[in-house]
Amino acid sequence: MNIQTFSPIISDTLRAATPLILAALGELVTEKSGVLNLGVEGMMLIGAVAGFIVTVVTGNIYLGLLIASISGIAIALIHAVLTITIGANQVATGLALTIFASGLSAFVGADYVGKTITGLQPLKIPILKSIPLFNQDIIVYSSVILVILVWWFLRKTRSGLVLRSVGESPEAADALGLPVVRVRYFAVMFGGAMAGLAGGYLSLAYTPLWAENMTGGRGWIAIALVVFATWKPIRILWGAYLFGGVSAIQLILQGLGVNISPYLLSSLPYLATILVLVIISRDATRIQLGAPASLGEPFRPSH
Repeated sequence: MNIQTFSPIISDTLRAATPLILAALGELVTEKSGVLNLGVEGMMLIGAVAGFIVTVVTGNIYLGLLIASISGIAIALIHAVLTITIGANQVATGLALTIFASGLSAFVGADYVGKTITGLQPLKIPILKSIPLFNQDIIVYSSVILVILVWWFLRKTRSGLVLRSVGESPEAADALGLPVVRVRYFAVMFGGAMAGLAGGYLSLAYTPLWAENMTGGRGWIAIALVVFATWKPIRILWGAYLFGGVSAIQLILQGLGVNISPYLLSSLPYLATILVLVIISRDATRIQLGAPASLGEPFRPSH
């Protein structure tokens, strides 16, 4: 096999992994604060439809990406109010949020189904543009930079230490005078922004069109990626490329007309997700060491 054979696989892997990286990074930061948000799929759908509609109306794809992120924040704030302020069950709220957002996105985007746009174009980097790794759009590059920034934030900054402290023991953090509620709100909002941007990337770059439920379960894969990575940003990058590679391969096999059921090929990324989760779940100690101690538990401030 030569470089011409591997080039489309590498390119498609990078693009397929990008929304997973963005959504998983957002969920990682959210969970580091002790809040579990299972509404990632819904936030991605809202981001996808909002970004697409704004791009169609204005013709500005970057404005569409911005609105996608803001839309994700808006949906995430619903989760924050219900779980942080009111103290509702985080699992139930996240699931309800996904159901609500799925229906809302289908309703809002009904008139835009089947419409297409000119998607986000690759950046032409001199000399390197002929190499698939360096012939990508700005969001692909940004996703890698964001992984590094989140790692640096969590490990090298005081704010990152505060976030981790809130996730480990909100009661102790509150006793020390740390703003637990505010920290959790900002973490959930960041998660919403990343999920919305991930959805916007799907409808504006990966497949520049709008279709109902176009996320196809990627939000759930992103949540699984956080566990797979044991809550470490750098591992999210490699995990996303693993799942992105599986997605790219099944698309290429379908395009080559391989005599395998397309339904079976489409299920490969999700089968890989299940397989990886089964493997890592055998090491319960490793998962417990990585997971924030207060994940999913409500907190009531003492004052």
